[in-house]
Amino acid sequence: MQLSKLTDYALRTLVLAAVRDPELVTVAEIARVHRIPEGHVRKITNLLAREGFLASVRGRTGGYRLASPAERIVLGRVVRATESDLRLVECFDPSSELCRLEPGCVLRAVLVEALDAFLAVLDRTTLAEIVVERRRLAELLGP
Repeated sequence: MQLSKLTDYALRTLVLAAVRDPELVTVAEIARVHRIPEGHVRKITNLLAREGFLASVRGRTGGYRLASPAERIVLGRVVRATESDLRLVECFDPSSELCRLEPGCVLRAVLVEALDAFLAVLDRTTLAEIVVERRRLAELLGP
């Protein structure tokens, strides 16, 4: 399983916002620090603001900050908000009838359990927990 670039960039954007908190981060800064095109960053910040993870501050000196404390931002919610399809295999789609094994297959149940376990870890992990080494992350992310 591989998360999309959108999810990867969204998580990195939230990490930067958490490290800089309470200061604002700009689209240009996010793009520069993570080497992501500004167009992608705008899409990501708009999505994160719409989903309630970032707060937007308009104006010449505007930018983004966390919409709630990092302790309340759960990674599982972020992943679900940014991933359009968490189906690991074709048989996860109820409209799919392409697998001939499905009526007698146990693999689907194992994969469902694996996905649930993956999401359970993310559901018990907050943004605050992944930025616990804030000073070190600030050094890595630069000024």
